Amino acid sequence: MLEQWQTGYVTKIVDATHNTRRFWISIPEKDRFDFKPGQFVTLDLPIHEKKNKRWRSYSIASHPNGSNEIELVIVLLEGGAGSTYLFNEIKEGSELTLRGPLGVFVLPEPLEKELFLICTGTGIAPFRSMVHHIKKHAIPYQKINLIFGCRYQKDLLYAEELQQLQLEMPGFNYIPTLSREDPNWHGQKGYVHKIYEEMLAADKRPANFFLCGWKEMIDEARQRIQAMGYDRKDIHLELYG
Repeated sequence: MLEQWQTGYVTKIVDATHNTRRFWISIPEKDRFDFKPGQFVTLDLPIHEKKNKRWRSYSIASHPNGSNEIELVIVLLEGGAGSTYLFNEIKEGSELTLRGPLGVFVLPEPLEKELFLICTGTGIAPFRSMVHHIKKHAIPYQKINLIFGCRYQKDLLYAEELQQLQLEMPGFNYIPTLSREDPNWHGQKGYVHKIYEEMLAADKRPANFFLCGWKEMIDEARQRIQAMGYDRKDIHLELYG
C-alpha cells in the first residue's frame, strides 16, 4: 500500500554548507513518524503541471526518535527546479506536501557482517540515520566504515557529529576523503574507491556495502566491489540524481 500524501510544516531551517541546507519538518497528522533508517520521503512541489515532474525524493537524515519530526539535508542543484524552489520559497512555517516513509535501503537484521557505508555529498543522510539508530538501540554490530567523499573540507556534512560518534562507538570508522586539493586537510585524499579497496586488499572478509550518492560513483563502486569478488547481493544502493 502506498503511503498517503500528508501535510508537513517546516519547523526549522539551517544552512549546513555553502550549498546545502537542513530542513526540519513536522507532520502533525501523526503522533510519531515511524520509519526505518535509510528510508526516504517524497515531496510534491508546485513546480510543474505534471505530477511526476513535481515529485522529489530525499533520504531522511534524522533517526527514528518517537517524534513526528524528521530532518532532510538538501543540496542546491544548479538549474534544479526542486531544490531552487525549496531554497527560495520555503521558510520556517511553510507547508510541504509529502508522503512516506518509502524505500528498502535499510540495514540487514542482524548485523552479522562488516558494513561499508560509501557516500558522496548529501548521500550521507541515510547513513547518519543508520549510525545514530545503531548507537541509540545498542544494536550489536561487527564493524562500520563510513567512507564519505566530498570535494573540499567545507563540503563535509555533520563532520563534528560523526567524529564524536567515532569516539563513542568502538569499531565505527568515519573516513572523510577529499577529491580536490585542500592545503589544510590532513585526512584521506582522492576518491572513495581507493579507500575500501585498500581496506579489503589483504583480507576479503564478509561485508555488506551500502552505496548512496551520485550515479557515477555508485556505478563505479558496484563494478569495483564485484571485481573484488563480492556478490551482487552484498551491494545495496540508493541513487541520487
